[in-house]
Order: sequence, then structure tokens, then C-alpha cells
Amino acid sequence: MKAETALRETLIAAALGILAAGAEPSLRAVARAAGVSAMAPYRHFPDKAGLLAAVADHGFRRLGRVLRIADDRDDAREALFAQGMAYVDFARANPALFRLMYSDDYGHASADAVRGTYEVLARRVAGIVPAHAVAATLACRSLVQGMATIALGGRLMAAPEDIAIALRVFVSGLGTARA
Repeated sequence: MKAETALRETLIAAALGILAAGAEPSLRAVARAAGVSAMAPYRHFPDKAGLLAAVADHGFRRLGRVLRIADDRDDAREALFAQGMAYVDFARANPALFRLMYSDDYGHASADAVRGTYEVLARRVAGIVPAHAVAATLACRSLVQGMATIALGGRLMAAPEDIAIALRVFVSGLGTARA
């Protein structure tokens, strides 16, 4: 059982490497990169979409860990700011993975993997804006998702450091507007 789990993780790591190199991982390419037979990936993934969904799950788990570390602050607004910066920084550091995580072209990440990142944000926002937690969480997630997507698309019409300023402005005003 451990060998099978290790092989699955090796295949995901190989796919991540191919993705980071700018290519689209196929089951054959992943098998070659992992040094296994062309049929080995099929014991873990039914098809390419299944492989890419597993890679997306892996990405969401990594992002969740990054967000939990960023959230480990005493001040709630500082924690929320740190989460926002961590989200954008993750996207910048892992552009191909980030695009895959949010892509509709392939197999989708599991709801549990996606929910793990959302819940870190939702808990923090609920502590700041309890009366409008759902709406405020939506606004926060939309802001960082939009910033990350625009930055990765090369269409950021501001200096990169302006992302931090925009996040600070947003977080400082969160909960002060009337609904």
C-alpha cells in the first residue's frame, strides 16, 4: 500500500515538474518523467483529466498550508492581509499550477480540496465581519483571485507593490461600510 501511495505521489510530482516547465502533462510524459512504464499511471488515474484533477488537489492542499501559515497572526486584519499576500504570491510562484487549479478545461479539483482554502479565509473574515461573513468572504476571495489572475496575465496596470497597498486599503475598510 505504501509503495502504491508513493508511486501516486511520484506521478503527481512528475506532472508538477512538467507543468512548471511550461508543458502540458500527459500520462505518457508523466510516466517517462517518473521512470515507470507507460501503463503505471493508469493504476492511479483513469485518464489525463483524473491526473490533472489530482495535481489540482495537490495545489489546493499546498495553497491551504500556505494560507494557514499566513493566518497565524494575533491581529485579525494582519492575518487577513497576510492571507491575501500569500494567495497572490502563491499564484506568482506557481503560475501554471495556479491556472490548472482554476481551469475548467480539465478534471476539477475535489470540493474538499477547494473548500480547505476557502475555510481558512471564511473563518478569519467571520471574526472581522460576523454580520456579513458570507458576502465579505466572497469580496475577499474575489479580490485576491482577480489580482492573481490579472498579475499572471501580465495585465496589471500598477506596480507589483501596489497589490500590497490595495490589500491593506481593502482590509482596513472591511466591515466599516454599511450593507
